[in-house]
Amino acid sequence: MSNLKKSDVLAIEALRKRGYKATPQRIAICRFALKDRGHPTASLATVYKTLQVLEELNLIQELNFPHGQARFDSFMKPHINLVCSQCGDIQDLDEFTTREIVEKVAAEARFTATGQRLDVYGFCQKCGSTKLATASSNKKHHDSRRLP
Repeated sequence: MSNLKKSDVLAIEALRKRGYKATPQRIAICRFALKDRGHPTASLATVYKTLQVLEELNLIQELNFPHGQARFDSFMKPHINLVCSQCGDIQDLDEFTTREIVEKVAAEARFTATGQRLDVYGFCQKCGSTKLATASSNKKHHDSRRLP
């Protein structure tokens, strides 16, 4: 077990504690899901089951979006998900004020927060640049047809 990383050992212990077998496939999936901040998707039943186990262990959360695939987030601290409406990319914004807001709202409502999710929709830098260029081009074309 000396070849395993600390994160692998923690995942193996968490799996076994809950009665799950720590198979090489599960360990590989855990390693990937817990390290990847790119909100990966799941397609195979084995992968999806392992992601469900990680969610049960509160190591990841599933993000469901309308008309889309489930995505998974391994960043469990209060944060903002910036969701691109065009390409579907999700970026984490780890802003300290997000944690402050969650704590303040929970305290004022005498509410014990066990999680949170805040999604902001719009266009990533790449898609936003494309949209601006297209809008600018359309405006020039439209303006050139006007009478003086």
